[in-house]
Amino acid sequence: MNRIAAIQMTAGADVGVNLREAGRFIAAAARAGAKLIVLPENFSCMPKTDVDRFAIAEEDGRGAAQDFLAEQARANKIWLVGGTVPIKTGAGKARSACLLFDDGGKRVARYDKMHLFDVHLSNGEVYEESRTIEAGGDVVVADTPFGKLGLAICYDVRFPELFRALLDRGAEILAFPAAFTAITGRAHWEILVRARAIENFVYVVASAQWGAHANGRHTHGDSMIVNPWGEILDRLPQGTGYVVAEIDREEQARLRASLPAIEHRRL
Repeated sequence: MNRIAAIQMTAGADVGVNLREAGRFIAAAARAGAKLIVLPENFSCMPKTDVDRFAIAEEDGRGAAQDFLAEQARANKIWLVGGTVPIKTGAGKARSACLLFDDGGKRVARYDKMHLFDVHLSNGEVYEESRTIEAGGDVVVADTPFGKLGLAICYDVRFPELFRALLDRGAEILAFPAAFTAITGRAHWEILVRARAIENFVYVVASAQWGAHANGRHTHGDSMIVNPWGEILDRLPQGTGYVVAEIDREEQARLRASLPAIEHRRL
């Protein structure tokens, strides 16, 4: 079995402060035995405005956040899912990129957020990610020592067809960085995360932002690790820190064999 972890943060507008905080939690989770660690969406910055978000966007392959992720993976000898990093495009926007680094600090996968959060919530909050973010279009599953790892980000969780596509590419674990709003998180977060685990018989490592941020946004938190039976192995409802759990691929295989719903699909 292997130990995996999800980190929960309250990122602010200062990239340096956020990276130091993330590094502290990564080191703690690594000391607890985690070999695969997932950071939340926007771990390096929750800026005050969309314009500020674009200002911190990095060139693909270089920048403070990307250098940090590579160094943390190498120094702690872990596989690291780097939440999201804004990566510049040629279209005057950025991609919200989830980057996977191996335990030698080499980047081995990149997934660009496919579904953008353009919503008007009932409490008056308005989100228009597409103003500054360009949507990705590729489904990404990477080979790791812990099994085939599928990548998804936040709003993606509402689109089960993406997770079926990940399953069809062999996904056994899903890394899921997020920054769910407080209002939608209270209503749907746990249900959606556990549903994606149950229907695909996968482990889900859901790493979340929590609390009040510099832009006035409040995020839900409740980072959790869910097994293929839908059981929550560890969770952190509020505050910052990490959750950690063991994954058992033999048990996963037994579950898939005993209840072969995946093989029974008709559509």
